[in-house]
Amino acid sequence: MSLSELSPFKRLLSGVAVAAIAVTLAACSDEKKDAAAKTPATETTDTAAKTEVKPADGGSMMSSATAAKPAEGGSMMAANTTMKPADNSMMAAAKPVDGTTTSSTTSSAATPATAAAGQTQMAQAAAPAAKVEVPQSEGEVDVAKLMAPGPLPEMSVGKADAKVTIVEYMSMTCPHCARFHNETYDAIKTKYVDSGQVRFVLREFPFDPRAAAAFMLARCAPEGQYFPMISMLFKQQEQWAAAPNGRDALLQMSKLAGFTQESFEACLTNQKLLDDVQATMQKGDKDFGVKATPTFFVNGKKYSGEMSVDTMSALIDSML
Repeated sequence: MSLSELSPFKRLLSGVAVAAIAVTLAACSDEKKDAAAKTPATETTDTAAKTEVKPADGGSMMSSATAAKPAEGGSMMAANTTMKPADNSMMAAAKPVDGTTTSSTTSSAATPATAAAGQTQMAQAAAPAAKVEVPQSEGEVDVAKLMAPGPLPEMSVGKADAKVTIVEYMSMTCPHCARFHNETYDAIKTKYVDSGQVRFVLREFPFDPRAAAAFMLARCAPEGQYFPMISMLFKQQEQWAAAPNGRDALLQMSKLAGFTQESFEACLTNQKLLDDVQATMQKGDKDFGVKATPTFFVNGKKYSGEMSVDTMSALIDSML
């Protein structure tokens, strides 16, 4: 069925595609729990597994095949899913799943520490922190092409002539993206963006209808409220991304940002806006090789996977 035969609101609220996402993500979670129980914990890396993204013909977002799955390296990989229609009463839950490996712990009886052991611990605590290594890029794209106008107006913070420009492709239902924005972004903004050293650009790369709906609502928010809306949705991700009725959950979130029932409905039935969000994703895939979220381009150099404050700071500092 072609996109032209479907109502835009129905295309957004796809129970079929997102239900498949929920099943696959749940399986992914169970699989990771088994792995954690069998093997010692290991640190995850900030690299994403590479999977082909094959946008469907006729302007649809992707061909229906598999659900979006968080990658081992701290990113969510793109999957071949279609934003197909559903009735207006619900959107299937797309529960965020932590894609990082968790450690197995065992309890043991506490034993008195010797004086020597205590002195060793104090010495270790007083020692300077190990230097954070700058991550290796996965390639480089032409900066002029990367920063050329796209289907939607650019959403950015920071000086236009900042020495370092970071472009992030993200999905609103991606747990790695949420963790980056909840734990890293604010510190980077305070340290580098507010000081004029970095310009930070956000671009849409939705994996499922619910993520696309969240992006659309952020775009429909009052002027200057795009970033606050994105921040609120990431902080409350589990409440709306995993809710049985995604539409009602997003409506409640949107009302906190000043939406009415009417403006909420008008936003989610805006066909052109949906098409532009999808076109942004497809451009990121085809032109710049984005296959997972979050994916960052720092002065044109590509890095996949979430980063800690220390890691991103080291990367930025290397370019200043």
